[in-house]
Parts: sequence; structure tokens; C-alpha cells
Amino acid sequence: MKHFPIFLAVEGRRIVISGAGDAALAKLRLLLKTEAKVTVFGRDPHADIAKFAADGKLTLIERALEPGDAACAVLFYAANDDEAEDAHVTKLAQADGALTNWVDNLGASQFITPAIVDRDPVTVAIGTEGAAPVLARAIKADLEERLPRALGTLARIGKAFRKSVEALPTGKRRRAFWSDFYFGKGPQAFDQSGEAGVQSALEELLSAHVNAVEKEGHITFVGAGPGDPELLTLKARRALHEADVVIHDRLVTPQILELARREAEIINMGKEGFGPSTPQTDIDAMIAAKALEGHHVVRLKSGDPTIFGRLDEELDACTRAGVAFSVIPGITSASAAVATIGQSLTKRGRNASVRFITGHDVKGYAEQDWRALAKPGEVAAIYMGKRSARFFQGRLLMHGASQATPISVVENVSRPDQRILATTLAALPDDLADAALNGPALILFGLTPRAAETFAINISEEIAL
Repeated sequence: MKHFPIFLAVEGRRIVISGAGDAALAKLRLLLKTEAKVTVFGRDPHADIAKFAADGKLTLIERALEPGDAACAVLFYAANDDEAEDAHVTKLAQADGALTNWVDNLGASQFITPAIVDRDPVTVAIGTEGAAPVLARAIKADLEERLPRALGTLARIGKAFRKSVEALPTGKRRRAFWSDFYFGKGPQAFDQSGEAGVQSALEELLSAHVNAVEKEGHITFVGAGPGDPELLTLKARRALHEADVVIHDRLVTPQILELARREAEIINMGKEGFGPSTPQTDIDAMIAAKALEGHHVVRLKSGDPTIFGRLDEELDACTRAGVAFSVIPGITSASAAVATIGQSLTKRGRNASVRFITGHDVKGYAEQDWRALAKPGEVAAIYMGKRSARFFQGRLLMHGASQATPISVVENVSRPDQRILATTLAALPDDLADAALNGPALILFGLTPRAAETFAINISEEIAL
């Protein structure tokens, strides 16, 4: 991030623009929405700028900028549409101590102006660091449609009511109140009775929350999917936003953790196959203890918590502790991996069933029906199977599987550093060793990536063997 986003206090402070033509006018349409004192320097001003001055909205000085003209200015815009003049006035303004923006010159600007969605006092700023202005405009248009016009009114009324809300304890009780107001009672009251109705709704809502019995803690088991934040369900995103505590496993990506509330406590209780791990008993104790303290706990598991996520053990811990829970499923890695290679887990005429197997322990492998899996056309998704690939290969070959059976291995499924290894049962262990896959990998037995000419594989690197 080369530009740090902030909201600058400009009420009563100077903003100076050098230039009085079209470039200056474009900036003024935004700046005049603020409560700053705007001064424009420039000869032959645009008619609209002259009218703004006549209406008292800004101060217009019809000459070029001179040394000292930007003194005490919090922001300065060089908008002369003349490269030499803009370079000159930028140096003058910087000498006067102002932060400077050279219109349409990102490299020479000390700050940039974002695209803005205005629901005063709610303001959304959108920036792309100059990389894609058209994208910023598209996001702005989308948000303009999504955010109701009444949002600013609700925020203004709510701000005046904040002192009264101190009757509620700090933390989640107040967050629950404001959530009920902004996403429920407030919009309903505004639609029915306007601003007067909103004020009455606030008072009634506060009384209800003050007299409400504090809710007991709750645990939500959430599937984080294979890693891509866009594969999270809406319900999972909502749970992350509402959580007081997020307890996550090792494979949950930082991008998904970023979706949690800033105030939430984030606890890493990860496990690593054949490496350092948090004991399951410690995880069970932690999630129950946090819930018993009255928190809304999100137990965030990569993939789908119902598949090789030791969910039953943690649900049993909740039951023993008398803590309420719910489960939000996620997209399991097998579904994401098979979509990545352009295939399906089941296919009419090929296989009517699919096996989900964990390769983390050999005992689990030993219990498989290898003879049935070795038959032509069978498909299996093998989780955590890199280290036990040779055992897997041996069992299948022993029971008659073809050495040419296709296998796809997908590392870091759905993530930017995803890789695909296309191999066969005969070559699997050696090809895995040669590929040196370091991330979590899922083995798709019986499937090969669809031909590249008919299917665009969205990966950063593909290994075809």
C-alpha cells in the first residue's frame, strides 16, 4: 500500500487550487461539499467557478499563484493544465507547507483524491493508487446503488444519541444495539415516519436493550473454504463480522481473517500434520471457555468443518460445557480442486460415488476398500496425502489398479500460488518428490485436468508430467 487512507479534518481550514479551468472545476465539485475555506488562483476563470465565487462558496483571485499564497493551506491542488506552471506552483505550495496534488500526475503528488460515495456523515472513499480509475468508478457506482440515501440521516441522528447509549455496558451490548438500529429498526422507522420516527425508534430500542437479559455465549463453527475469500458464504462473512472471538486453524488464510471485526480477538490454534500442533483437548477447552465468558465465538476451520475437521469432538465439548452452537458449512477443498481442473467428482457412466479419504494416518488408509477403489472409473479425493502417497500407490496396485490411472494433485487450492500436478498412479510418489510441493495439497484419484484449449485453468503455475 503506497497511499495510506485517512479522513482529514478540513472544517474551517484552507484548501487552495491553482488554476481556474476545467481541471480545477472537476476538483471543486467535490471540494465544495466540504466545510473547508476554498481559494482559487487563476486568470480567465471558468464561468461556473466565477459563479461559485459570486455565490460566496469560494474565494477567487484572478492571478497566478505567488509565494506565500498557500500559507496555512491544509491541501493544495495544481490544476492549470500546463505542465511547467503546475510544476512551478507545486514547488511554491510545498515551500508554504501544504500537502500537494498535481492533477493527473500521480508520481508528483503527495496525496491523491479518491472516488467518494457521499452519505454525509457516512463517507466511503475508493482508491486504486492510480492503477485503475475506471475500476474505482465502477465500485463507486455499485455502492451508490447499494447504500440507501437515508443512511446519512440515520448516522447523523445516531451520532446525537450516542451519549444516551452509555446506559448500556461497553462492548458487545452496544454493538448489538447499533446493529439493531442501523440494519433493522432505523431504516424501518425512517421509511414509515421519517426523522421523527427514527428518534422514537431509538428511544424504544434503547429501553428494550437496557432491560434485555444478556445473551449467553454461542459458538459458530464456520467453514472458511479452501482459501479464496470469494468462496466464503454470505452467512460465513456475517458470522465473522459479528464474532467477539475467532479461533482459527493453521490453513485459514490472512485474507479471510481480515474479514473479522477489528475489535475481535483472533486466536491461532493450528495443527500441522507431522509437525507442531495444538492438542485437540486445548482447542476444545478454549472454545468452551470463551463461550462461557459470554462471547460469540467463531471456530473457523479451513474447507468444510464437517469433512476431516474433527468437528464431532468439538461439538461434544460444547455439549459437555452446556454451550449453544451452530454450524455454517464451507466449500471443501475437493470441490474447489475439481472445479479448478475442469472436471466433476461424479459422472454418469463413469462413477456414481466418490470417496473422501484422509491420508494423515496409515490406519485410516488400511481401513479402505482398496479392491473396490482399484476398479476402473473410480474417483477419490485424498486429503493430507502427500506423505503417504507411496503407501496409497502400493495398496491400489496390489489390488489391481492400472498403473496408468490418472491423478491430479492440486496444491494451495484456489489461492494465488495454486499449482496443479498432472500425473499417474505409477509415477505419483516420484512426481510429488520432484515437484517439491510445500503447501497443503489434495490428491484427485481417477481424474486428469481438462485440456487447456477447452478449459482456462486459473493457476499461477501448472506442472504437466
